[in-house]
Amino acid sequence: MKQLLLQVFTWWNGQTMGTRFFTWRNGKRVGEDEMGNVYYEGGTTSFGLPRRWVIYKGYADASKIPTGWHGWMHYRTDVPPSKEDYKPREWQKPHRENQTGTALAYRPPGSLAVPGERPRVTGDYDAWTPGN
Repeated sequence: MKQLLLQVFTWWNGQTMGTRFFTWRNGKRVGEDEMGNVYYEGGTTSFGLPRRWVIYKGYADASKIPTGWHGWMHYRTDVPPSKEDYKPREWQKPHRENQTGTALAYRPPGSLAVPGERPRVTGDYDAWTPGN
């Protein structure tokens, strides 16, 4: 019952009823990533490209899409990672969720969230002051 209410009244928890119906009618399951997100393809976009979408497991956040699936979703490749032996390159970092709004978010020196004073500006820059 809770899942049904979430699908009716929220868009950020998995899929809505409209997405469920569209996926049932038009979607062909392409694969699933290691986080449980499920990828679909079906129909065409207004540009004539195959329509692709993802149904997130849990909270809908675009930063949850891993590297290989990101390339497929954005039409960088026509072969999804589930159909090939996809291996991330050595320079690709492992996936990390978006940390914005959490205690783990990046806070540069001088931001309001970090105690202390902002570092002094160095170099050839002089701040503008009125009357000069």
